[in-house]
Parts: sequence; structure tokens; C-alpha cells
Amino acid sequence: MAQGVAAHPTAGLLREGKAQQQQQNSRIERLGPVQGGGRAGPEAGAGAAKVANAKALYFLTNDEENAVAAIEVGADGLVTGNGAVHKTGGKGANGIDGATNEQAAPDALFSQSALTVAGKHIFAVNAGSNTLSMFAIDPQNPLALQKVGEDLQLPGEFPNTVAASEKNGLVCVGMTGQQAGVACADFSPEGLGQVDALREFQLNQTTPPVGPTNTVSQVFWSADESHLLATVKGDPEKGNNGFFSAYAKERQANQVKAGKFRVSQEEIRSTPEGTAVLFGSVAIPGSQDVLATDASFGVAVLSQAAGGIQYQTAARLELPNQKATCWATISPLTNTAFVTDVGRNMIIENQLLQILNEIDLSSAGVADMGLIDLRAAGEFVYALAPGTGEAGPEGAGGEAAINVIHAGTRQFVQNAKLAGVGAGKNSMGMAVYV
Repeated sequence: MAQGVAAHPTAGLLREGKAQQQQQNSRIERLGPVQGGGRAGPEAGAGAAKVANAKALYFLTNDEENAVAAIEVGADGLVTGNGAVHKTGGKGANGIDGATNEQAAPDALFSQSALTVAGKHIFAVNAGSNTLSMFAIDPQNPLALQKVGEDLQLPGEFPNTVAASEKNGLVCVGMTGQQAGVACADFSPEGLGQVDALREFQLNQTTPPVGPTNTVSQVFWSADESHLLATVKGDPEKGNNGFFSAYAKERQANQVKAGKFRVSQEEIRSTPEGTAVLFGSVAIPGSQDVLATDASFGVAVLSQAAGGIQYQTAARLELPNQKATCWATISPLTNTAFVTDVGRNMIIENQLLQILNEIDLSSAGVADMGLIDLRAAGEFVYALAPGTGEAGPEGAGGEAAINVIHAGTRQFVQNAKLAGVGAGKNSMGMAVYV
């Protein structure tokens, strides 16, 4: 368990010259107070391979005027207090909470990976505009993003998740509105190419969708980037178990020598046994397996069935007291998975059928009410707490923050508030630049 925390000073002023790099639709801000404690000692990660820490974190504000928020990470892996905001030119949106019939928040998009980094580019969905935006990252200053080309108009409605492959030069978007499914386009440093036809999912949804059940959860690439994968939530109350989809990468016609690829229109669909509400997932490095969260019980490992690319349940882990386990990442330091729950202020580390650690942020003095998207980079895990927009008991949960955990020591090390970059209860996604 994490230990108590002590005050941690906010980083210094913006570095000289950053303000001159902002674009017309960008602004650079201070984040606000940063809290920390339980810093990892020299023994953390001893005997482990050296892994590069993140240089920047990114998430979507997902407001009416949508934007990508860029957060600086220092050489020590902690958030520095410097941030920038870059308008996408599109609109964010909220799904409808099926339990209240009101706008959903937090978890406004019912998804993992509302934005993603591939090489030196960021791709971000605009759920209210049915578009995809692309930005270039300046490697010398990862807070300085440059919009690339025009937004891509998508063939479906309510895009909520995106996956990009620099190796394949392809980006794919999951959509979960009345017209639901997956569509892909090629990309280059010059911008986004032509989008292909929608691979439809018959979800009988509306725009905006009513969820979180019966919606698209995530699109992502297999570990070797040979297949595009997608998780779609079922609705257990209606006897709908949801499904897991796979699409093979293939050569474009007449482009064998040029090396251009596309994603097949043929869907290979599976309903892994014992799953019902498949949500955020991560490809397990060095294999074709996938670690998937399921909001109805916890975590599952899915593997390819013999002789094909259909997926089956290889392992299943029920998490005690879980409310909605929905987001996952794998640490390159420990090779273990970390998952979050929008209903609990806790990060759980697990490996196959074993819970390794429960990192309770509440015991560390952090008042955030539930965690959503998270990413691991270097020695650390970064989890977004979008807040509720209204302070709960003793001020809990009102303000958005990024919580930082050291993967080696399993200790909470920082709580970085995000008011300075316009983060709030609608915020979604987490991506890293290393």
C-alpha cells in the first residue's frame, strides 16, 4: 500500500522561449499545485533493465471546443507543472448515462484511447464533430504541437477511440453512435489520407450513445501490428455479451513494391467465454495475447485460438469490490499490468490470475474520486482522474488530476492538478511521448 504523502513543490516557471512557440490555437499554462510523496529510493527497479521515462503526457479536454492538453514530464518521471493546450478545431461530446439519462461524466466517451501517439504524431477524436485530428510533436519540445492538414471526416458517428501504427502508416477509429463501427486511413507527415468504408457494428445505438454498456470500447493494434483489434461492450441485463473483433493488415492492390498497407474489411469476431463488458485492453508484448478489462468482473487474458485469429479466454481474474474496471496498461519496468476503476480511487497491479498489489490513493491522502485512462512509461504509471466538477465530501473529486505511481516500488509519488490546462470531468484519454 502507498504511504502518507508530504508536500511537493510545483516546478519552476515556464522555460524561456516557450511562449514564442505557441500557435494561434494553442496556449501554454501552469498546471496548478502539485502534491507528492513516497518518492522511490535508489533501490527501486534495482536489477531491472533501464527504461526511458516519458517526456510528455497528453489527454483530451473533450469539451465543446475540443483540445489536446500536453503535460511536461521531467527527467525524474514526475509532472513538472508546465503544460500547453492545443485546439483540435473539432467538438468534444458526452454519451448518455443509461442509469441517469443525463450526460455521462466522468468517462464521457465510454472508451480507452481517445487519443494516441504514433512516432512523432498525435491523433485525437472529436466525438461531437465526427472527425479525427492529427498533430506533429516537436521532439525538442513535446509540448509544442503543430496541427497537420485538415481534420478527417469519418463515415460513422461519435468517434471515441483511435489506434495508429507508424510501422504500417495507418490510423483507425472506433465509432459508437447510430452509425457504429471502425474505419481506417493512411497517414504521412503531410497529413491524413482518404478514409475507407465503415466496418459496421450493429449496436442499435443513438447519437450520442446511451451507455456505458452496448458501446465500442477501444481499437488497438496487436503487439506485432499485424492485426487491428477492437473490444465492444455487451449488456448483461439484455443477455448481450459483447464481442472482440480482429481485422488483418493486408497489402494494398498494386502497391506491393511501395509497401503500402490497408486494414481488411473482413471481421473475425469472437465472444470469449466468461466475458460480458469488454473495455480497455492492451496487447501483451512479444505475444498475440491481449490483457482486457471487463467492467462486469475485472480482468481477462485473451489468446488466439489454434489455427486462426479468433480469440478465447485463457485466464480470468475477478477483482474483489470492483465497480467498473475499465482501463489497462502494462509497465515496461515490471512487465505487469495496472488497471483502474472509475468507481474507486485505486490502481490494481496484476499478472494473469494473481493480484499483486492494490495501490489505494485514498490512504495516501489523495481525494480524487475514481480513475480512468492510464499509461505506463519508463519507471512510472500515469492515471487520469477527471474529477466530477463538484467537490464531494471533504472536497473530494472536484478537480481533475494526473496521479503518478512508481511501478517498481508500487508507491504513489505525485498528484498533479490540471486546472491550468482546462481539464475537467469530460476529459478522456492518456498518451505518452517517450
